[in-house]
Amino acid sequence: MNYYEVAILKSPQENLTYQSLDEIENGTKVLISLRNRKNLIEAVVVKKVEEPTFKCSDIGEITSFFYSTEMLEIATFISQYYVCSFGEAISLYTPFNKEIKINEEQQLFDSKIVLSNEQEKAFEFYLQKKQFLLFANTGSGKTEIYIKAIEKVLNEKANAILLMPEISLTPQMENRLEKVFGNSVAIWHSKVSKKRKEQVLEGIYTGNIKVVAGARSALFLPFKNLQLIVVDEEHDESYKSDSKPRYNAKDLSIYIAKKYNLNLILGSATASIGSFHKLPFIRLKKTYFDTSKRVYFDNSSQELSVAIIEKISTTLSRGNQVIVFLPTRANFKYQICTSCGKSVECPYCSVSMSLHKNDLALKCHYCGYTQKIPDSCPSCGNGIIHNLRVGTAEVEERLKELFPQKIVKRFDRDEIKTDNKLKSVLNEFNSNKIDILVGTQMLSKGHDYHNVKLAVVLGIDSVLNMNSYKSRERALSLLIQIAGRSGRKGEGEVIVQTQNEEFFDYYINNSDYEEFLKSELEFREGLYPPYLKMAKIIFAHANGLKVKDELDRYVKLLKQNGNIEVVGFGQSPIFKLANKYRYEIIIRSSNIKELLKVLHSIKSTMVTIDMDTNF
Repeated sequence: MNYYEVAILKSPQENLTYQSLDEIENGTKVLISLRNRKNLIEAVVVKKVEEPTFKCSDIGEITSFFYSTEMLEIATFISQYYVCSFGEAISLYTPFNKEIKINEEQQLFDSKIVLSNEQEKAFEFYLQKKQFLLFANTGSGKTEIYIKAIEKVLNEKANAILLMPEISLTPQMENRLEKVFGNSVAIWHSKVSKKRKEQVLEGIYTGNIKVVAGARSALFLPFKNLQLIVVDEEHDESYKSDSKPRYNAKDLSIYIAKKYNLNLILGSATASIGSFHKLPFIRLKKTYFDTSKRVYFDNSSQELSVAIIEKISTTLSRGNQVIVFLPTRANFKYQICTSCGKSVECPYCSVSMSLHKNDLALKCHYCGYTQKIPDSCPSCGNGIIHNLRVGTAEVEERLKELFPQKIVKRFDRDEIKTDNKLKSVLNEFNSNKIDILVGTQMLSKGHDYHNVKLAVVLGIDSVLNMNSYKSRERALSLLIQIAGRSGRKGEGEVIVQTQNEEFFDYYINNSDYEEFLKSELEFREGLYPPYLKMAKIIFAHANGLKVKDELDRYVKLLKQNGNIEVVGFGQSPIFKLANKYRYEIIIRSSNIKELLKVLHSIKSTMVTIDMDTNF
């Protein structure tokens, strides 16, 4: 009899021991019975073990699917670093299938792309460094470099993955890749149908599909010979999973590339501070088309001011298109001064405080400092702190009233629920059938709109005033990304509604994003990532008193640990979610081993761990 440690797929449960007369390889997918379940459930053999002292159940069935050694190693890392079970971590992967016939035919690709001198330098840099950050201004031609790198790898009989934020997987990128790689390329994200996903997997197994462009889940596809990972828009926070395991696909790509010596390109016009700090980079500043951009600022507190309406009207009268951007979909509530646009900052943490309506108080989620909602703004002395509600639906309605002869459409996740809807709206916009497109972060992604001559940015102060150490980085990056959508060919205008003109104007018109990153690194040193590691510990339960007691117990325990610092604790910004009351603790440390040791020691049934939290 043989004995095996197995991990139940998708289960938070610890590994269990089962027996079998068969010799089973590590990584084989098997079916096992559990006491309370009628049907057999999926599990993976982790390793062979000595005969235990207790009685074991038999492994029910051995399948033809298996997880490779690399998959098992990376899943082990994910379970340790992102604090989840091995069963949850390995479930991210799609296993290999032993029974597939592989097509050994070699296919050569020729993109016929001629790189500019600047692009050529960047490509040479990539060949020397193997893993690098392509810090390239909007419109400077990152995609050509990606295609050249993919082409080289495919012609060497290897595979490539191009990761993109889910919401920017546009028909445009699909078309560009298919033009060069034909049927060897596939698209993979949550809106792709189940049937199509099965076809893609079949193509990967047989070797007919050699490159996949997809959202973060594409990183876990069963490629035999992966040699290149490209992460486009690497700054984008949607690479971080908001459900367990809470991994970051961009960070994981860096880890995998370094561990297995793969080629890696991270690309962005607004590089993230972490990547800028960690990797060698090259700048691409020269844009593909001659463009000139004028950025205007509007400091009115009205959603659509007279100045903004006039600008939209003038642009439309010339036969050009307009995009109107808001930071979040639907009705996002935020709290700022109506006069100066500042939020109330914590006196101890230099981050904005959050509104807790039930307590009629403002609270800092870092140190727990609480104060009553002030009658007037502490920054300017005369403005009133207001809770503003502004959303894409209201702006769309207002624009329809103002421009009844024009076609106004919404472009956010509430509106764009399927891949077909995404394609049809973008096609309509690109063929000038939509005059004004109102949207959220989806608009900031790398879409090429050649007839857009005006980008209107509303509510950017709500991003700048979020209670997060990342607020400046998020706000400036977002503004640059949106501004990049206007005037891709020829002249373009951007109008930004803000009370913080000085900050935005300096980095948009007088400096550049690289200088911002350098100054931001100085600000974060000794306090925040990338210099320290931070994690959020979230407790949630239907019983509010029970979960508060659990929070208090762990706050007390954690404060006694000299290797970590409890930065703040209290109610979560969304206090009640899915009928559960939520509290959180934020901890940080310069000692990653000690931080992980602490996180793994938390055994509460109410807890969720968010390592490298995006708050």
